[in-house]
Amino acid sequence: MIEIEAKLLRADSAIYATGERVECLIEFTHKVFSDETAASQAGRNANEASSQENLAWASAQLHCYRKTSYSTSSGDRAAELTEMIGRTALDAVTQAPGEVIVATKPKILFCDLRLQPGETKMYFFNEFVPRDGPPTYRGHNIRYFYKITIATQRVKSKVQTLAVPIRVLPIPIISRPDELPVTVETNEELAPTNPFLEKREISELEISWHHLKNVTARRAPKFYRISNKRGFVGRFCLFKPAYKLGEDIVGSLDFDPGVNPRKVRCVQFSVKLQQQELSIRPQPVQNHQLQTQSSTSDDVSSINSFDMASIASGVVADNLHKSATSASSRDKEAPEPTGKLSTISTSHQVCYATLQTQVVVPIPLHVTPTFRTDLVDVRWRLHFEFVTTTLMDFGIPNPESGELKAPAEMPVETMVWNLPVTVYAANPLQIYAPNQTFNLLIK
Repeated sequence: MIEIEAKLLRADSAIYATGERVECLIEFTHKVFSDETAASQAGRNANEASSQENLAWASAQLHCYRKTSYSTSSGDRAAELTEMIGRTALDAVTQAPGEVIVATKPKILFCDLRLQPGETKMYFFNEFVPRDGPPTYRGHNIRYFYKITIATQRVKSKVQTLAVPIRVLPIPIISRPDELPVTVETNEELAPTNPFLEKREISELEISWHHLKNVTARRAPKFYRISNKRGFVGRFCLFKPAYKLGEDIVGSLDFDPGVNPRKVRCVQFSVKLQQQELSIRPQPVQNHQLQTQSSTSDDVSSINSFDMASIASGVVADNLHKSATSASSRDKEAPEPTGKLSTISTSHQVCYATLQTQVVVPIPLHVTPTFRTDLVDVRWRLHFEFVTTTLMDFGIPNPESGELKAPAEMPVETMVWNLPVTVYAANPLQIYAPNQTFNLLIK
């Protein structure tokens, strides 16, 4: 009996970003039963236990699977069938968990391995997570997940596999790779230089992390006036439109109308952090919709890629923000698609006699950041629900003594408002997710 044991080197977090290197230790051990625990079975297999075990080959590679209820186009099906021509039996086995959309080249660990009873052989596997792959996502109608597939085979036996799951976070790709040397030289000018030291090459992933920090750390307060048909309700201030996993979305609400007389009061409000899953399906485009769809595609492209000039001027996260909150940037006749919604966190406050308050909505570490593929578009938004009334001071004057009691009933109206935000990935080392050891017994 041979036991295969696999464990990731990053013990504190089995989470990786696109472009990072995944490292894994794989052990092959010839297990022998002890006389105390399995005397009867050891007696039947005495001859087999005393002999050595032999494995013909073993390989390891990284796969990205997709499970979806969406119908793919005929062209995609034809491409998938074409890619399957000439594949080995190993690829047929890896097709079992789902549809393989991204696969790295398999790396051969060994050929013709012979193990004596109790002997252990250890192998090291490393691979880069593809930059163009989707992140790990578990949605309503689609799922993306990654697994390290370790396959081995005995002579005249079937192929057996061991799957090691990992979580992948998306890192936007630099849209202008030719500007990387300019950025590197600019960063080095700020530090003391030594002409006798060799310059360290900075990878594209490090540049992406550097600019991701700049985008999420930049504070650009934006004010939004909230009103209904009866008058001014409040003013909301969002300090920045882009956030990372684990951060808090902090804003302030001001209900003071200023010099204008107040005609409506906000009784209570709630803020929900929601994740939108929008399906992307090819549909015929009308002439009056060309301008709207082109602006939407530009907004999405600003999320999935970094333009250094845009980052420097601070318009990376503003393009989506302006287009989604401005009524003049989209067709008013066409309703905005909502897709599948998932409420992640909620903040609720009673604010009848409040002039100013703050809103704090946390972003958990286990959710998936904003991303887009050929089948799905995942976005984030703040969903506001305001309960307003025209009843001022509870409809009765303040008593000279005693307490002011609220009435049992009051006329109220409810209004909703959606504010889009952009959620980026956090550093995987900052997310604690201990991994475990995965085993496979080959009898």
